[in-house]
Amino acid sequence: MVLSEKKISVGVVDVDAHNLPSEVKEANPYGTVPTLVDRDLRLYESQIIMEYLDERFPHPPLLPVDPVARANARLFMYRIDRDWYSLMRQIVHGSDTDAARARAELRDSLATTSPLFGANRFFMNEEFSLVDCCIAPLLWRLPVLGVDLPGSAIDLTHYATRMFEWPSFRLSLTEAEREMVADLT
Repeated sequence: MVLSEKKISVGVVDVDAHNLPSEVKEANPYGTVPTLVDRDLRLYESQIIMEYLDERFPHPPLLPVDPVARANARLFMYRIDRDWYSLMRQIVHGSDTDAARARAELRDSLATTSPLFGANRFFMNEEFSLVDCCIAPLLWRLPVLGVDLPGSAIDLTHYATRMFEWPSFRLSLTEAEREMVADLT
């Protein structure tokens, strides 16, 4: 999504996360994806890659200029990963019991925070930011994860609709991600 928002041309190499090529293993000691190779630089971890791209290609800026607002955005991204993406990982990789518990916890957490999504056009901001780039992929996967939001999460549902219509989001979807929704209809 960051690449699309900043109109950065890159060569994306899709790999099997369970059978990584040696180049990925050499560039990334954890053997995870995504891994970014930019000349002599090797980066891994999505948030680090997104922040690097925002600094390397400063237009349009996706983090606030103000240090306090910038720190708050980083804190939001940390909490999204720690609170929501950790639950997603439990749903995908956990036992049936753990997945069911994580599914309910994720649904409840998102529903509880729903009013925050209605306070501004974007998450906690009037401008599109890296925080939105973190949240949108998770929301896109909710149906596949079996997470049904309650009717009370209307602000979150409206936010998700805005994000799914956002041009850089649409452009960033892989074929497999587009098929996620097609498979549900």
